[in-house]
Amino acid sequence: MPPSRPVRAQPIPTSVGIGLRPAHVAHVLQHRPAVPFFELHSENLFCAGGALWDAFDALRRDYPVSLHGVGLSLGSADPLDPAHLAALRALVQRAEPALVSEHVCWGAIGGRHYNDLLPLPYTEEALDLMVARVGQLQEALGRRVLVENVSSYIHFSHSTLSEWEFLAALAARSGCGLLLDVNNVYVNSVNHGFDAQCFIDGIPADAVGELHLAGFTRKHGLGGELLIDSHDQRVDAAVWALYGYTLARIGARPSLIEWDQHLPDFAVLEDEARLATEHLDVVTALAA
Repeated sequence: MPPSRPVRAQPIPTSVGIGLRPAHVAHVLQHRPAVPFFELHSENLFCAGGALWDAFDALRRDYPVSLHGVGLSLGSADPLDPAHLAALRALVQRAEPALVSEHVCWGAIGGRHYNDLLPLPYTEEALDLMVARVGQLQEALGRRVLVENVSSYIHFSHSTLSEWEFLAALAARSGCGLLLDVNNVYVNSVNHGFDAQCFIDGIPADAVGELHLAGFTRKHGLGGELLIDSHDQRVDAAVWALYGYTLARIGARPSLIEWDQHLPDFAVLEDEARLATEHLDVVTALAA
């Protein structure tokens, strides 16, 4: 990457940010909207320079930023890709993001990479693997990372732990934080038939460093209703309700609006962030 002037990392405020996608970068740089922080996908910045890096370099001078990885495949049976890990380490050293996050998933095996975040079986063996991988990642980066729960559409019959028990144990044993995706909790609760509030109750509040919100799509077929974590529409009313429950349970946390498919005008994302801020303000006022 080309040299850039040192920038002191700005902490992520306890407010509502927006996941910034390349299509909206020019708008943000031109208008400098009053958004508390932005989150970008780490892999989009692996390139050595280029227009997107230059835009990010300008952006991080005015806004706190976090990096959210989607391709490291922490849960794969294969070793971590050393080139990917080295690129992420170089990016984190140069960008100095306030937060770095990855996913509790796998997406590569045998040298093949899949365009998805695939779930793990929730077993002691998978937990041991994830603890080791998260430790390897945190050692490489020299910092604590957050890991995010993913949406899923299959359930492994040999799982011996609930998803929330798995996440709680992973945080306790590895020392990582949790990025709690509230939409994914709701999606999985419908797809797998568990109580979403029980999931939230099972998560250690002090491990949660960030919350994500997004929209889902309903599908109907022979097996009944299925929710798809599509990130292509507004946050559903049921997810807003679960977000309110989560805030009441764990307290105010930095929160983020995600939208990845069929991107709307940036004003729509700002409106979603405003709705999330209203929920956050209620919890903040009650805690005062």
